[in-house]
Amino acid sequence: MNKRILTLAFILAAAPLAASAASVYKWTDENGVTHFGDRQPTGQQAEQVSVRSGTSSGSQGQSPQEQLEELEARQADEAEKREESAVEEARRKQREANCSTAQSNLRILDRNSRIRIEEDGEQRYLSPEEIEEQRQKFKEIADENCGADKDTQAERQE
Repeated sequence: MNKRILTLAFILAAAPLAASAASVYKWTDENGVTHFGDRQPTGQQAEQVSVRSGTSSGSQGQSPQEQLEELEARQADEAEKREESAVEEARRKQREANCSTAQSNLRILDRNSRIRIEEDGEQRYLSPEEIEEQRQKFKEIADENCGADKDTQAERQE
């Protein structure tokens, strides 16, 4: 009789440990990245995911923890790629705007022989030397921003 009670007590004590080890939680952080873990995160809403036993055809030889780590690594890589592409897109748009502005300013400098500016509340005309300085400055900006797209395209083709 004592053996039965002792065995039953052992099984009851081990059951919660086995059940908690199989729990997997899923949550999304403030950046929109989905995470999985064996512990419920503090201060965040988490959903308990049921884990099926057995292995899938694509994950032979991997433990559930290894599969989870692989999935999180893939998600982190994808999030990083999305962030990089967004940064590249913003830089491209800024270069296009800088290029357009510099080209527009160069056209104005080429068209007008006298350029009037306002300094300290007074209007004055730029001297020919000042106009040439401005022309050089805008040419540099145009070369830097308009030519960058060509370099990027050449890199992509290689």
